[in-house]
Amino acid sequence: MDWVERVTRVRRWSRGGERAPHKPLLLLYALGCFQRCGDAPIFYSEVEEHLAGLLREFGPPRATSPAYPFHHLTSDGLWEVETADGGASPGPRVGALRAQAARGRLTGELAADLRRDPRLLPQLCRAILDVNFEPSLHEDICAAAGIDLETIEAAVPRRRDRAFREQVMVAYEYQCAFCGYDGWLNGTAVGLDAAHVRWWAFDGPDDISNGICLCALHHKLFDKGALGIADDRRVTVSAHFVGRGPAARDQVHALVGRPITAPQNAFPDVDEQHIAWHAREVFRSPARAA
Repeated sequence: MDWVERVTRVRRWSRGGERAPHKPLLLLYALGCFQRCGDAPIFYSEVEEHLAGLLREFGPPRATSPAYPFHHLTSDGLWEVETADGGASPGPRVGALRAQAARGRLTGELAADLRRDPRLLPQLCRAILDVNFEPSLHEDICAAAGIDLETIEAAVPRRRDRAFREQVMVAYEYQCAFCGYDGWLNGTAVGLDAAHVRWWAFDGPDDISNGICLCALHHKLFDKGALGIADDRRVTVSAHFVGRGPAARDQVHALVGRPITAPQNAFPDVDEQHIAWHAREVFRSPARAA
């Protein structure tokens, strides 16, 4: 059984490039539970709040319920749900899942293969992360799902497209397009990333028109939806971002309305379609007023 292929083909609701990582997040949570506790059942009523937090933090900027993936993941042959009386999943309704003491677990076949091959769990986690989320979020997702990231990195190291990074860095002259940071150490740029505007996992191409150079701080905030780009190519800051100290004011709040740095003339600017995707699927609206 090729479990890696199975987890990367988990059926996700999709319409016009909208993000719906509900099932992948539940699957990562279940793998984290397996890594810590084996195949003990996961009771919906006990994990509902935790799953809801995962969806709020790493899902799209739309209201959703953890009951949806808890029930619907059963259709992918990786997860099974039963009620207190041994019945099948009562459906994606929160009340029914609570009232009937629904509990889920990885399927017996998958659990057996995970026990048989210790390398399989990190391989599955890496595959799920790579096809659903930007790399800057992987560490935070693993921490929230209870997964040992060091085990994953040791077993399945990432291989990034160096050509994309180098092209973006040259296009933006090794400078953060939001704040202008341009630090170097011993002849090497430090704290600068080549960020995808439209995520690679959602058909975002590895080309300059979908790339932007950002410092590590603003890259993380951009991928979390705290920062965005308006139609007029100015920085937007989510009203949901809270920072009371001078560092947050200087490094984040002060960006409101600031024009983003354009790439050198020899390179294309960020495509407006990718900007619109990020504004719709990642940015946590509304934006703060200038």
